[in-house]
Amino acid sequence: MTVRKNQAALTTDEKKRFVGAVLELKRNGRYDEFVRTHNEFIMSDTDSGERTGHRSPSFLPWHRRFLLDFEQALQSVDSSVALPYWDWSTDRTTRAALWAPDFLGGTGRSADGRVMDGPFSASAGNWPMTIRVDGRSFLRRSLGTAVRELPTPAEVESVLSIPTYDMAPYNSASDGFRNNLEGWRGVNLHNRVHVWVGGQMATGVSPNDPVFWLHHAYVDKLWAQWQRRHPGAGYAPTGGTPDVVDLDETMKPWNDVRPADLLDHTKFYTFDS
Repeated sequence: MTVRKNQAALTTDEKKRFVGAVLELKRNGRYDEFVRTHNEFIMSDTDSGERTGHRSPSFLPWHRRFLLDFEQALQSVDSSVALPYWDWSTDRTTRAALWAPDFLGGTGRSADGRVMDGPFSASAGNWPMTIRVDGRSFLRRSLGTAVRELPTPAEVESVLSIPTYDMAPYNSASDGFRNNLEGWRGVNLHNRVHVWVGGQMATGVSPNDPVFWLHHAYVDKLWAQWQRRHPGAGYAPTGGTPDVVDLDETMKPWNDVRPADLLDHTKFYTFDS
């Protein structure tokens, strides 16, 4: 059984293996397919039309399947690798372990956001941006520039305490746990982290930055924590809802998996705590 660990607890060897597997997926072309898929759904998901990956109840199961596919791709390279998660409510500074040169590298330079250290920097030569929103082909970050503060433990707690998964109109105007976690309402958790990192993470091609996977692994963990806290509150909507994915409807682009199939993460992996 795969165990997803807090990135702060990874050993030197675990970091090396994770980075090595990510770089191999980039080299063989599989990585960019994930970037392309995510960007296509960011562009097509709208509040007033069909929405699957974002602004909708299926935000959480869609990304759970997306992460599972990526994790399995990593394991096809190195079976020992699991997706780590970044608890950004605790590791809240640019000095956190994940930004070190031996893991993801740090923030970008002020002139153009170019990441200058670590295995994904342009100078390392292994991480060209091929699915991009502009002409710049290097990884960019601007940690803590557009948004000064990452979410706090108290803010996370306030979202975990929301008793209802989602509710009409089932978009970015909804109340409920899903939308407060996604960040369109309330204290803004998930969306704020994307903007705090900046660079490609603030765009539809956010998986170009490997921190995307650690961020979403923590979002996924928060969903699991919410489920344990509210065992009687299930996924909504359950049926007959236009433009969104009901509990037993299949999700694009796979068309072989329903939110109902992804509610229990323990069928696939566990967390270290």
